[in-house]
Amino acid sequence: MQSLPVIWKPSEELLRDSYAARLMRRMGARDPQDLWRKSVADVAGFWDLVMKDLGVEWYRPYDRVLDDSRGIAWSRWFVGGQLNIAHCCVDRHMPARAGQTAILWEGDGGEKRELSYAEFAAWVNRAANALRGLGVGAGDCVGILMPMVPETVVQLFACFKVGAVAIPIFSGFGAEAIASRLREARAKVLFTSDVAMRRGKKVGVKHTADEATRDLPDLKARIVFRRGDGDCSWDPRRDYWWHELVASQPTEAPTERLDSEAKSLIIFTSGTTGKPKGAQHTHAGALAQIGKELRYAFNVDETSRFFWFTDIGWMMGPWEMIGVTLFGGTLMLFEGAPDYPTPSRLWQIIDAHRITHLGISPTAIRLLMKSGEAPLEGYSLKSLKILGSTGEPWDPESYQWYFRNVGQGRCPVINISGGTEIIGCLLSPLPIHSLKPCSLGGPALGIDADVFDEDGKPVRGGIGHLVCKQPIPSMTKSFLNGDERYLETYFSRWKGVWYHGDWAHIDEDGHWFLHGRSDDTIKIAGKRIGPMEYEAVLLSDARVSEAAAVGVPDPLKGEACVCYAVLKPGVAPSEPLRQELAGRVSQALGKSFAPREIRFATLLPKTRSAKILRGMIRRLYLGETPSDVSSVENPDALEAIRSAV
Repeated sequence: MQSLPVIWKPSEELLRDSYAARLMRRMGARDPQDLWRKSVADVAGFWDLVMKDLGVEWYRPYDRVLDDSRGIAWSRWFVGGQLNIAHCCVDRHMPARAGQTAILWEGDGGEKRELSYAEFAAWVNRAANALRGLGVGAGDCVGILMPMVPETVVQLFACFKVGAVAIPIFSGFGAEAIASRLREARAKVLFTSDVAMRRGKKVGVKHTADEATRDLPDLKARIVFRRGDGDCSWDPRRDYWWHELVASQPTEAPTERLDSEAKSLIIFTSGTTGKPKGAQHTHAGALAQIGKELRYAFNVDETSRFFWFTDIGWMMGPWEMIGVTLFGGTLMLFEGAPDYPTPSRLWQIIDAHRITHLGISPTAIRLLMKSGEAPLEGYSLKSLKILGSTGEPWDPESYQWYFRNVGQGRCPVINISGGTEIIGCLLSPLPIHSLKPCSLGGPALGIDADVFDEDGKPVRGGIGHLVCKQPIPSMTKSFLNGDERYLETYFSRWKGVWYHGDWAHIDEDGHWFLHGRSDDTIKIAGKRIGPMEYEAVLLSDARVSEAAAVGVPDPLKGEACVCYAVLKPGVAPSEPLRQELAGRVSQALGKSFAPREIRFATLLPKTRSAKILRGMIRRLYLGETPSDVSSVENPDALEAIRSAV
């Protein structure tokens, strides 16, 4: 693995004034690495300090920070404490921040809206009163099947306020995918909309919601937001218009006082590896992890204008909503596609709303790179202070494009990786770290991460398994209705160690890198290699915009690699190009790792969070019919893979 150069170093201002630098001084740490070591030397002491430093308010202080008497898998945090996310993120900002902007929004067609903290709090209270009027109380589950509009944030915090457990669901899911999630959670109410807008077209949401909830006896009501003209099917026995039911409610509502371990969210994984898993998160755990990340890794405070290109159904949606409002910042929501109606759309938004933080996936950047640098001309992007990314490993070319052209070489790329199961990251740089392209810095604060070999021993210089050796406040409280699956997934490989399922390596300078999911690993003649190594080589060719590599059975080597390449506009597939790309891969990785074949496709199937569905690509290559396509954000890509040449 080639060593990469440092391309960014923190400014004197960040080294002096950032929240990470202040925490380092408070903990008496010499440098960022020493800060991390201190944070895991006493995890209970660290998280106690963090909750105080973040200003989290408690109705009743906790008696004990951590109870791990039953082992890491069943750890309890902030024992005896009482709090509520809605109080910490909404109630306590009143009246001091009443006039400050809480939410900015741009719709698919360029519509704009803005909510102050006073307006936000009033709508949260109205929605909470509506939920209580429908019989929803503490512990009940409420689905949120919505486009990315301000009401979606209101609904999330209304659930928290009444003690209900929110179930965020991607609005592009099919009926069965939605039904399976609501059924497993026994949801009582569903928030939805008549339509969503996507690239100038109406996409029916209510119709799909009707189909999904037809046979759910626990579901008593559907509250429908009118995003379009309101033309949708209607059942007067359980359908309610948002603008009629919620708008008429009082603007004051009590907030439930909840145990620290009370459930706040159940977020289902994408289902790319079988039945979706319901990760269960608590009020205290979510606040601790999300607050820590946005404060110290992203330097967020009340002056921040934070925009992460995401959906409510992806973990990053609730993550940014909770984290930004915890500190009284401004949350930017965007309903559309990053290149619609022009490739300049995101850059227009950044300048128009003076965005300070931008988060986006590598796949979205590769999409924007297809149009080159011309769409950026005329936009200053000077308001940006920090860039973020997550969802998948970077390739160096795309990372550098993001760093140079969007961040203009002056903004650190806070590249984080973790998952739905911890509603946060295991790996994360701080703005006081020096950065190399594609690096994730190292273990996040308070996260005792390591890289293990097959025997469960730390490995340096080579690729190994990403693990966590101590509990985290936000680790999922098992899976919904799935204790055995939870233990099998994370704790069966090494006793008392969380096995995350990612390949990672630490270079000679201590920078950490990821190489994809371990279940995507290709084993050729007994030698393991990650798909990202193939994909990075293909993406280094200026004619390739996207790539995917999968392992397929081979009678001689056990497995062989098949690569799919999406070419940039104006580049035609040809046999000479195929041979040239194959030769490039063979030269970079060695002849023994030469791909069996390279196919040209027009699209790659992805989840809403922009993860390439390699397992699905593999099944399509082998002529198998995928059993569950609910996680596919772009269904047209399935036929594109079948017809790839």
